[in-house]
Amino acid sequence: VQLQASGGGLVQAGGSLGLSCAASGRSGYFMGWFRQAAGEEREFVAAIAWDSGNTYYANPVKGRFTISRDNAKNTMYLQMNSLKPEDTAVYYCASHRVGSAYRATSYDDWGQGTQVTVSS
Repeated sequence: VQLQASGGGLVQAGGSLGLSCAASGRSGYFMGWFRQAAGEEREFVAAIAWDSGNTYYANPVKGRFTISRDNAKNTMYLQMNSLKPEDTAVYYCASHRVGSAYRATSYDDWGQGTQVTVSS
C-alpha cells in the first residue's frame, strides 16, 4: 500500500491543523498516525479501524486530536486542535499489517511524513 500524507505546517500554540493520508488500497484492520520528534523514538498518536471506525488515541492527544476516515476514498484524516509545542514532530501515516494498533511494528507501509511545528 502506498501512502501520501499532507497537511503539515507551522502553527502557534493553541491553534489547529489537519492532516490527511491517501492510501492506494487497504491492508490490515487499521490505519494509524505516528510521530517522531527530533532525537526521539517514533510514537503512536492515533489509529482507526477501517470497518468499524473504532478509534484509539495516545494519552497525550486524547481530547485534542480526532482521527477519521473516508472508506470510499481510502483516506484517513487527523484533526489536531489545541496544539502544544510538544506536538512538534514529523507525522507519519501507516498501514496496518497485523497485531496491536498501538505498536509501530504492526504497520508495514509508511507515508513519507509531514512536518508539524507548533511555536510557543
